[in-house]
Amino acid sequence: MAKEQRTDSERPDQPDRLSTATTVTDGIRVVTLAGEVDQRNGVLLTHALRLDAADLPRVMIDMSRATFMDSSGINVLIAAHQSLAAAGGWLRLAAPTAAVLRVLQLVGVDQFTECHPTLTEAPPLTAQSPARRRQARLSWSLAT
Repeated sequence: MAKEQRTDSERPDQPDRLSTATTVTDGIRVVTLAGEVDQRNGVLLTHALRLDAADLPRVMIDMSRATFMDSSGINVLIAAHQSLAAAGGWLRLAAPTAAVLRVLQLVGVDQFTECHPTLTEAPPLTAQSPARRRQARLSWSLAT
């Protein structure tokens, strides 16, 4: 059963800014990013990924509209991954744009957080083995 809970920080007239939208579907929080994740607005991503006691610690980030990410965004993702893992959950990334994917791969985020080419290809509730994650990363890297 899908339950939708939406929070927005939309700024459609400012494409260089970051906007987030959050929905909850089947106990998984899906955070959709649009725009740039940088030092100016990384706190917005931090807020969107903040783990509350009532939350199930499973988060998927839809990055299909993220146009840029610098080290500030990477640090937010690392902190979120650590926090969610400590709570027995996970962080998964889906559909990063080519520019964002390049940064994720350069710094190795895709080595510890599942990264999928599309939102629909990211398995929602099933945990993949490390070997399966490596295989998926390799095939995706070769395809892109």
